[in-house]
Amino acid sequence: MKTGDTGIKRILKAFVYSYDGFKEAFKTEAAFRQELLLCAVLFIAVFFVTEDITQRLFLISSLFFILLMELVNTAIEAVVDRISDEKHYLSKKAKDVGSLMVLTTFIYAAIIWGNVIWTNFI
Repeated sequence: MKTGDTGIKRILKAFVYSYDGFKEAFKTEAAFRQELLLCAVLFIAVFFVTEDITQRLFLISSLFFILLMELVNTAIEAVVDRISDEKHYLSKKAKDVGSLMVLTTFIYAAIIWGNVIWTNFI
C-alpha cells in the first residue's frame, strides 16, 4: 500500500493519516474519549501540582503514555477483528495483553502522580 511519495509530500500525507486515525479513535472508542478527557483535566492540573519543570514533564509524559497505549490497544483490536470474528485463544490473548498495556500505563501514571503529589504536598 505504499504510495511512492517522498519528501514533504510524504510527511504531509502522514499528518493526514494521523488525523484520520485520531478522528476514527475518537469516534469509535469510548475508552479513548474518556481517557482523553481525563488527560485534558490532568494536564491542566499539572500546573497546580508543581512548579518544577522536570516533575511537570514526568506528569505530562505519563498522560501521553496512557493515550499512546490506548491507541496501540485499539490498533491490536482492529487487526484481530479484521482477521476473524470467531473466538480463538490467540485473539483473546492479543486483546487481553493490549488491555494489560493500558492498565499498566495507568498504574505507571498513578505512581508518577502519587510521587509528585507526595513530594510537593505531604
